Amino acid sequence: MTTAFYSHDDCMKHDMGPDHPESPERISRILARLADTRLAQELQWIRPDEITREQLLTVHPESYLRQLEELQPTHGRVFTDEETAMTPTTLRAARLAAGACVQAVDRVMTGASRNAFACVRPPGHHAERARSMGFCFYNNPALAALHALTNYDIDRVAIIDFDVHQGNGTVDIVGGDQRMLMCSSFQHPFFPHSHVYRQAGNIINVPIEAGCGSEDYRKQVMDAWQEPLRAFRPQLVVVSAGFDGHRLDPMGELNLETDDFRWITQWLVDLAAEYAGGRLVSMLEGGYHMEALCDSVIAHLEVLTAA
Repeated sequence: MTTAFYSHDDCMKHDMGPDHPESPERISRILARLADTRLAQELQWIRPDEITREQLLTVHPESYLRQLEELQPTHGRVFTDEETAMTPTTLRAARLAAGACVQAVDRVMTGASRNAFACVRPPGHHAERARSMGFCFYNNPALAALHALTNYDIDRVAIIDFDVHQGNGTVDIVGGDQRMLMCSSFQHPFFPHSHVYRQAGNIINVPIEAGCGSEDYRKQVMDAWQEPLRAFRPQLVVVSAGFDGHRLDPMGELNLETDDFRWITQWLVDLAAEYAGGRLVSMLEGGYHMEALCDSVIAHLEVLTAA
């Protein structure tokens, strides 16, 4: 079975400004790099549809969805916080990004693909149940996990988030729901400065000090995650794949290398193979140094396609 690769041109129409780090170039550069590799022929390319309102309501209340719709401008930009902007094309892009993630779940859960990667934007893991922030509007990993639990005969989903910033929105939404185990590594103290120690029993946080390198990072993650994940025995692995922990990334202060993302991807692929029949759905979160982002995504995909 192939790796399903979800992306859509309209995800690049959401543009928060020429100097904003979460830029359309993040997707265009990944696609251009892929075109120069053998992976372009190995992936199954799929254009997602927008997520449905019913699916969004499994995570976000109607009042929040209406608030976003009322805020979206007909021209120019409106900021929902000091760093998160909406344009006339934003919610279309966000619905496509969320749609890619839930449709990837369908594809993997029905056996059409062994695993999947959603190369989409805007990202999702900072969006709380009723609050947009950190470049995020809809919480893609929570939507994916709850879609699987609602529509398929499973009751255990692991969510793994290795972005340099904590996925506070995912914690806000899934905390306390014992059907999901969320394991998160992130720089600390750092944005978003929340949900680090105030956590439910199904949340395993690994705060990482600035300057941490490969060896120490790998040890901290394995020491914290390995035993709980094996005890949990996930039936699906959902990955918030943030590559901004790379030493070159301007948005973080960790010293990870591209090979660290290859390593963690392999570890998660092995986990999925052991407990979930190989079922893994990954989605792009952070990563803002273009060369490092492209290198890391390629490494991630090379592992996924070899699974």
